[in-house]
Amino acid sequence: MKTPILGALAIGILALAQAPASAANYNTLDGSAPLVIAHRGASGYLPEHTLEAYAKAIQLGANFIEPDLVMTKDGVLIARHEPMLDGTTDVATKFGVDRKSTRLVDGVSTTAYFASDFTLAEIKTLRAVQPRANRDQSFNGQFSIPTLDEIITLAKAQSLATGRTVGIYPEVKHGTFHDSLFGNKTFENKLVSTLHAAYGNSASAPVFIQSFEVGNLKYLNGQTDIRLVQLVDADDVNADGSMSLVDPYRQPYDVQLAGGTTTFADLVTPAGLAAIKTYADGVGPWKPYLVTTVADGVDRDGNGQITINDRRVDGSTGVIEAAHALGLVVHTWTFRNDASGYGFADPKAEMAYYMQLGVDGVFTDFTDTGVAAVSSVPEPGTWALMFGGIALLAGRRLRNRAD
Repeated sequence: MKTPILGALAIGILALAQAPASAANYNTLDGSAPLVIAHRGASGYLPEHTLEAYAKAIQLGANFIEPDLVMTKDGVLIARHEPMLDGTTDVATKFGVDRKSTRLVDGVSTTAYFASDFTLAEIKTLRAVQPRANRDQSFNGQFSIPTLDEIITLAKAQSLATGRTVGIYPEVKHGTFHDSLFGNKTFENKLVSTLHAAYGNSASAPVFIQSFEVGNLKYLNGQTDIRLVQLVDADDVNADGSMSLVDPYRQPYDVQLAGGTTTFADLVTPAGLAAIKTYADGVGPWKPYLVTTVADGVDRDGNGQITINDRRVDGSTGVIEAAHALGLVVHTWTFRNDASGYGFADPKAEMAYYMQLGVDGVFTDFTDTGVAAVSSVPEPGTWALMFGGIALLAGRRLRNRAD
């Protein structure tokens, strides 16, 4: 005859074997696995914001692909990280310097080839290049610049081909900048009409819309039920672990232009998060906002120097917990295999750490590392199921880490 403890363990193991994968309970807002969001596509491997980079990210297991959006001269939404084309395309080899212009971007005077000075037909003559010198340059000049419509078509086709939903996570790049060129909220209206035509006006659509500005998200909140995310920026991390806030990373540009005093750091205070809850469904802070770090003199990245990247990570700042208490999802950025993370030398371990703290999604240039990180995170609901019988016999109740 089995002892009661062994019997309980056997029952727990049997239940574990029969439980569906959805029974796993992570520390995320809803208990599901954290999302892997392909930052500019699989941009660690291929030139960013191309259909090929998005397709590779989907192949590697991305839940969402992220197109940063800007607008062409003839009002078409295309995927580029910035309105300036210089660093990510071969525009300088195909158009003369007379096509450059000087414009204010978040208050900074910038001379460049701007997408808004080119028609879509002209944009389609360009080819993407890898902007990071330390990454593979062999694909430069091969891939064209996609439109939002083309990205949606790809995501839907791949959803059917893979049998899993692939979402899109568009960012409104520099809303105030586009307002000055095309008229108030022309960009946002175009985005909403495109998304509604493709996915419907629903919070259950596989779409998040993100922005570093506040006013356009408040406007979008009145135009769509698609989920909205407030991004939170900073310039750097100070030596004492506090956030460095230097223009143009000190505060949302539309807030600055209106004479407001709210900084990005203010947005992740309890009052700031409560304000975000009134117009958005989630918050996207730069990852150092979420962890407490300490300088302890250890060379964690092994480069022979002690820098800010070597700071020891000592747990959550409480932002994740405060956001979850309000019902806001937390998606953080950006994780890269080829750039040191604060306090981490192993990129998979870095992402897994944030996932264990409870982030609901991570933006990464290396989708496969993000997928591996999700797989490496302990699933507390599963372990509680396995050992629950023993805990009950001992007169104790196991608490899920999400409590």
